[in-house]
Amino acid sequence: MKKKWWIYSVVGLLLLGLGLSLLGEAIIYKFQNVFGWFYLGTVALVVFNSGIALVGEAIVLKGKMKN
Repeated sequence: MKKKWWIYSVVGLLLLGLGLSLLGEAIIYKFQNVFGWFYLGTVALVVFNSGIALVGEAIVLKGKMKN
C-alpha cells in the first residue's frame, strides 16, 4: 500500500505541475490570437483535475496506512 501511495502522490503532483504549465501556454496562445488555445486549455483542465484526483486518493491511502 505504501508503494501505491507513493506512486499516486508523485504522479498526482507531476500532473498538477503539467496542467498549470499547459494552462500558461494556453494563455500565451490566447493573447497571440492562436485558436489552438482552446484545445490546449481543455487539455490543461483535464490534466490538472486528474492530478487533483490522484493527490486526493494518495491522501486517502495515507490515512488508511495510519490505521
